[in-house]
Amino acid sequence: MTADRATVVRHEITVKAPIEKAFSVFTERFGDFKPREHNLLGVPIVETVFEARVGGHIYDRGSDGSECRWARVVAYEPPDRVVFMWDIGPTWQVQSDPEKASEVEVLFTAQPDGRTRVTLEHRHIDRHGDGWEAVASGVDGDGGWPLYLRRYIDLVDR
Repeated sequence: MTADRATVVRHEITVKAPIEKAFSVFTERFGDFKPREHNLLGVPIVETVFEARVGGHIYDRGSDGSECRWARVVAYEPPDRVVFMWDIGPTWQVQSDPEKASEVEVLFTAQPDGRTRVTLEHRHIDRHGDGWEAVASGVDGDGGWPLYLRRYIDLVDR
């Protein structure tokens, strides 16, 4: 594995839904498949918001009204593509330096049988600096993107 390949985590799934539904469930219902235990707040999460526009954020709102903005939407192209900057560093805290953010691109590709292929690529993880390997292994592990995508498949299939 080259150094560049090590800084990319890629997962691909196919859902039983047309592309428009696959995209809308991912963006409009992100909080329904994001695990609540993935929480950087000091209180329970009551909702996760995905602001569906360039310049928007993905953030968690806590039971006390506090918010944790942990991602920034940099591309929003329904129903084909969304890209957001991952502002969570190696210590699993919000990283305030935008130069140290990695990038998550999600592509939606319509299939001839009416299903949709969803490709998630989390890249430039080395931008997080020292300890970036922990971010790569965390997002690639069973409790990372694979968990999100399994829960997303279940939500789309309902």
